[in-house]
Amino acid sequence: MSLDNVRLSQPAKDRLVRLKRTTGITQWNVLCRWALALSLKDPSTPLVKDIVTDSNVEMTWKTFAGQHRDLYLALLKQRCVVDGDEPTDENVAKALTVHLHRGIGYLGGHKEMTRIEGLIRSAVSA
Repeated sequence: MSLDNVRLSQPAKDRLVRLKRTTGITQWNVLCRWALALSLKDPSTPLVKDIVTDSNVEMTWKTFAGQHRDLYLALLKQRCVVDGDEPTDENVAKALTVHLHRGIGYLGGHKEMTRIEGLIRSAVSA
């Protein structure tokens, strides 16, 4: 597992398809960034550890993280440390997958996050 490519599970893809329709955000990477941020904001450890990334949605790390890839990488490494894992490449890649999918679940599971305003409120709330 590496950070070179970011892949999604089929259920995650299905949720993002619905979110693209309801939010008007058309880019996978933008929604995925929101999802990652929401999951990293939650101090609890994600319950699901093994995710099958079986959809046809795949993007490079550069596309996923954009110009802030160093920041996203630092956040993932820091989260590994907080969760008691050494920030190796493999653990960081696994943290990305787990937190990305948990965040997509958060986005798809709350009606207020199906609109841009809800996404912004979730980002600025304490």
